[in-house]
Amino acid sequence: MTRIPCVLMRGGTSRGPFFLSSDLPRDTATRDAVLISAMGSGHPLQIDGIGGGNPLTSKVAIVGPSKQRGTDIDYLFAQVNVEKALVDTAPNCGNMLAAVGPFAIEQGLVEASDPETRLTILNVNTGKRIEATVQTPGGAVSYEGDTAIAGVPGTAAPVRLAFLDAAGSKTGKLLPTGALRDEVQGIEVTHFDMAVAAVLAAAESFGKTGRESPAELDADRDFMARLEALRLESGQMMGLGDVTNMVIPKPILLSRPTEGATINARYFMPHSCHTAVAITGAVCIAAACCTAGTVAYDLAALPDADAQGRRMLIIEHPSGRTPVEIEQDPETGEIRRVSVIRTARRLFDGFVHIRDKVA
Repeated sequence: MTRIPCVLMRGGTSRGPFFLSSDLPRDTATRDAVLISAMGSGHPLQIDGIGGGNPLTSKVAIVGPSKQRGTDIDYLFAQVNVEKALVDTAPNCGNMLAAVGPFAIEQGLVEASDPETRLTILNVNTGKRIEATVQTPGGAVSYEGDTAIAGVPGTAAPVRLAFLDAAGSKTGKLLPTGALRDEVQGIEVTHFDMAVAAVLAAAESFGKTGRESPAELDADRDFMARLEALRLESGQMMGLGDVTNMVIPKPILLSRPTEGATINARYFMPHSCHTAVAITGAVCIAAACCTAGTVAYDLAALPDADAQGRRMLIIEHPSGRTPVEIEQDPETGEIRRVSVIRTARRLFDGFVHIRDKVA
């Protein structure tokens, strides 16, 4: 067997192996075959690999020095399908992104500062930049801290992620169809591309309250079939083509929040409901809430912005609440920056063994 160095890390509410780009095959097809073998895909439990049998734990980060001026790190995200031998590198993953900075520092790709290290990451999937701030007291990554995030037990050191130019992540436009609202399959939706390409709809449009558990939604096969039909048509409308084997656009159901929150969401990955919310999804939802005329805007309880155009939005989801800070130009309303706080942890490092017939 061929062995490849890797580090297993939790990033936010996701988990997966992190590889140096230099340790993987340069040919895309061969690289994807290696990832499928490493994760054990093609089996619902991924029993012959290190995947966790769930989309949240069947993710891969590929990291290396950036080829672009003004950027420290290149990060390619790969969503490895659990039951099929498929790898999708269309979207970014904001949760795995939380661990990219710590990984890059500990692998010697970025020099640490004291007490924290700020680095700029290029997400290769979308061509967008994210500024990460990692806690590095004494010039070493610290994972210990008092920050708690919904969906992860315990506390850890905070990792601040600021999305600098997230609009048009895959379609090149904030509003891929050019409209604030479209009708798809008889349902009013907003097609929105901010950090991730998504189709947003009111939960009540599907006869749902928006308070259902992920298990309840996943078990409703008629509803899931309707949602997929809508997603496929939306993909065509957004210029993404046939999205049957792609994980974007992400369907998101929205409803009015409880007191103290901005909006309630159910985020799909896309064929199962997330137990929390993807960070790119949270960025997308928050930006849509701040864009007048969208489905999200009508359902949101928006807080007032300060003099600099900043406001903190709270997104409710099955695991709790996720805060997202939005900064808009006070004059034009243009979204300048979207920031979130995540945590990460290094779980183990060593080698993953790949079957020779693959590698």
